[in-house]
Amino acid sequence: MEIYLVGGAVRDALLGIDPRDRDWVVVGATPAQMVALGYQPVGKDFPVFLHPETREEYALARTERKTAPGYHGFAFHASAEVTLEEDLARRDLTINAMAQDSHGTIIDPFHGREDLQHGRLRHVSAAFAEDPVRLLRIARYAARYAHWGFRIAHETHALMQQMVANGEVDSLVAERVWQELERSLGEESPARFFEVLRRCGALARLFPELDALFGVPQPKAHHPEEDSGIHTLMVLEQAAKLSPDSRVRFAALVHDLGKGTTPAAEWPKHIAHEARGVPLVEGLCERLRVPREYRELAILVTREHLNYHRVAELRPATLLKLLERLDAFRRPERLEQFLLACEADSRGRAGFEGHHFEQPALFRRAYHAAAQITAREAVARGFSGKAVGEELHRLRAIAIAQAGASGEGKEPGSSPNAP
Repeated sequence: MEIYLVGGAVRDALLGIDPRDRDWVVVGATPAQMVALGYQPVGKDFPVFLHPETREEYALARTERKTAPGYHGFAFHASAEVTLEEDLARRDLTINAMAQDSHGTIIDPFHGREDLQHGRLRHVSAAFAEDPVRLLRIARYAARYAHWGFRIAHETHALMQQMVANGEVDSLVAERVWQELERSLGEESPARFFEVLRRCGALARLFPELDALFGVPQPKAHHPEEDSGIHTLMVLEQAAKLSPDSRVRFAALVHDLGKGTTPAAEWPKHIAHEARGVPLVEGLCERLRVPREYRELAILVTREHLNYHRVAELRPATLLKLLERLDAFRRPERLEQFLLACEADSRGRAGFEGHHFEQPALFRRAYHAAAQITAREAVARGFSGKAVGEELHRLRAIAIAQAGASGEGKEPGSSPNAP
């Protein structure tokens, strides 16, 4: 029996970064032998065991064979006769098809180390096309390693296009799509995930609302990049620089979906795109079964991002109502998420990436001024029942005005740097 460290742990060690997790392959063993050694069986489709002390996963070497469309259609064969190279051959990318023995020797039958050195994401074999999840995974790796200049090999890209044309991508279920999307949002360059999917044609199948943005123009005066799809990916990249929070990044990604439904006759303007975008965000979240906390923030940013940009024009009472719609007084962290996503919208334009924008400071000034006023003050003034809320609202609006955070007396359209 031989035990090898495999996959991502070997890849990451060669890149000089700490492995996120460690997986092991056992060659020349049977399930009975593993149990006798104290390993706990956990695999449903093929033999996987937990180490009795470290609880890391140890899988028996196996091969797999495609039996039906989709990513569930596989038959697995695990036995003591399966070799290490046969096990590595079933993996997706060459950089994930390396192993390390107990002496530290790297076993690399598919030249993964060379591909690491050249920044190349390349499939191990044509079997890559049999599992549509791999298309999402390679897009995620492209997002993870974009800052190192990693690119997808030409032959792998051609295979991905074939997978889309053959309809394999259509068999992906919502849970797997969201799982890979969420993980990609957490990578250093999440926009690369969507660029890869668009190049191979998968974006139109999986995220048609996003794909519809490309080729849709915007006013050049505010958007030198012009294209709505390019702007969206620029916003996502800015969100990634501003916050590690995947919820903020998701809200930034979907905030402009309404522009994809603007009639061509109205281009490059997008009147009421924020209102048209809300049902699109709701539909996408329903289809992918997006968690509630992602959905709620995404809808708020979609619906209110134009109000964010023109905050300097809003009257105190109007700004207060906006803070209430954001649930800022009960959930101040939600306000911060909203501000980060909207700031990314401001910065996600060609030439505006490093500009200073006044909107975040105005929002925070208004919030802090209003938050100092509580219902106790209204009660102390003799108000009761429904009148307490009305008086609280009046006092908070006055506080916002006195803090200089509103647009009292300003002319409409005076807010600078609004996209």
